[in-house]
Amino acid sequence: MGLIERLTNKVVFLDTAPLIYYMEENHTYMPLLRNLFAANNNGDFIFKTSLVTLIEVLVYPLRHNEQILAEQYQEILCNSASIDILNIDIEIALKTAWLRAKYALKTPDAIQLATALISSSDFFLTNDVRLKNIDEIEVLTLDDHIT
Repeated sequence: MGLIERLTNKVVFLDTAPLIYYMEENHTYMPLLRNLFAANNNGDFIFKTSLVTLIEVLVYPLRHNEQILAEQYQEILCNSASIDILNIDIEIALKTAWLRAKYALKTPDAIQLATALISSSDFFLTNDVRLKNIDEIEVLTLDDHIT
């Protein structure tokens, strides 16, 4: 079964790196990401992400005065019908602290994972292999799915 078939009718938490690779057309990951974002756009599955993703993707374009790229990130995250961007609330904060304590994660990673768990995401899509030891959700890395 291919990755898109596995994700069909599921909720996939979108970590920051895959979005950056997609928006900046990273040649290594673009064939996979083009298919994933097309399937998401077609309604095959839904992406969820957190405000941390928005914060992280905007740093580079803002630092380098790349207003068009910053606006593209805002558009895809804030106005896409197939990507839900979630606020951070007390429940996520409590789960974040628990994850940090259990796995010694950095706060942004723990927030991302906590948001995925609280939002009942089925998968966590990233390219951070350090997160593959998380037991509470299935972590998918891009590197494991490129051909």
